[in-house]
Amino acid sequence: MSHPETALFANLPAALAAALKAPAYAAHLAGLDPTTVTDRAALARLPVLRKGEMPARQRDALPFGGFVPGAAGGFARLFTSPGPIFEPQRAGEDPWGGAPALQAAGFRAGEVVLNTFGYHLTPGGFIFDTAARALGCAVIPAGPGNTEQQLDLIEAYRPAGYVGTPDFLKVLLDAGAKAGRDVSSLVKALVSGAAFPPSLQAEFRERGIAAAQAYATADVGFIAYETPGNGAPGEPGLLVNEGLILEIVRPGTGDPVPEGEVGEIVVTVPDLDRPLIRYALGDLTAALPGGNRIRGWMGRADQAAKVKGMFVRPEQVAEIARRHPELGRLRLVVTRADEADVMTLRAEAGTGDAALAEALAETLRAVTKLRGAVALVAPGSLPNDGKVIADERPVG
Repeated sequence: MSHPETALFANLPAALAAALKAPAYAAHLAGLDPTTVTDRAALARLPVLRKGEMPARQRDALPFGGFVPGAAGGFARLFTSPGPIFEPQRAGEDPWGGAPALQAAGFRAGEVVLNTFGYHLTPGGFIFDTAARALGCAVIPAGPGNTEQQLDLIEAYRPAGYVGTPDFLKVLLDAGAKAGRDVSSLVKALVSGAAFPPSLQAEFRERGIAAAQAYATADVGFIAYETPGNGAPGEPGLLVNEGLILEIVRPGTGDPVPEGEVGEIVVTVPDLDRPLIRYALGDLTAALPGGNRIRGWMGRADQAAKVKGMFVRPEQVAEIARRHPELGRLRLVVTRADEADVMTLRAEAGTGDAALAEALAETLRAVTKLRGAVALVAPGSLPNDGKVIADERPVG
């Protein structure tokens, strides 16, 4: 991806040096010379750190698992998010980098913003609160729920903007309409944290609200956001936040995928107090042409499946691909037959050679310690959706 990032890579060696002061990062990045990591190719050679591992890592070394250089008391606020994952708030007036997203959504200084993200223990409320205040807005720290009281606040303070989930905005609008309350001051919104289907987008437009969406996480902050143009659709996809380096890698690996290929989001935040180095979020997306936009959230990369009592993981499918570079995409399909789990490795190959299928079946057994069938399929026939393990067993 090619959005302006010269300053990010200029700051990255110092952030890496700071990370190495944290014991867990020192072990994770053992032998690293920070001065050598000045471009994407060098960054891609570093190991990824998976968000899914953080709860266990933190339990072993409370509170931050040894991945934060400083002490907890050196931060302004301390949070927990589901997992649980313990997170400190970075320094600065907009520590999660959200002001540009609000500005792109049409928010302006001097406006009142109704913030319905939670302020209790989790960082969501503060992520959007600090962004709005950095932009010069006044914030109503409403949090979720208390619909009747929120309608009182809307009528009293006349907020122009809403931040929260799209679902709760619909709840407020519906409740206001049913009770005959005046919620007409709300004309713009930045939503996150839940699906925002086209049908709901259209409903908000019909009700006079220009709503944009952002992709943000508790640990990173704003990762990418929509850039509508004066209430009309803007450029496609979501614009990547210029405060971080975003990579898209093949699930189960740290290897960047070609532009347009669906893969797992990995972010690097070159912050001296809270560095995140190749932090794999477990979310899927794809890069759009032009280098600084992504398609948005496209599902989860955490595709581990238990087969015959043993876990099969994306990393194992990636290892099979590494041993057979002549293949295209791979997909391990798990089904049930005769009351037993069945694995079939579907592999894009330029040939239907039986010897290749036999070799691939042996590799599958060696890597997973389980037997499975192999189906060679035509190149380009498997979907570009980032899924390498498809669990198609019936539920229940």
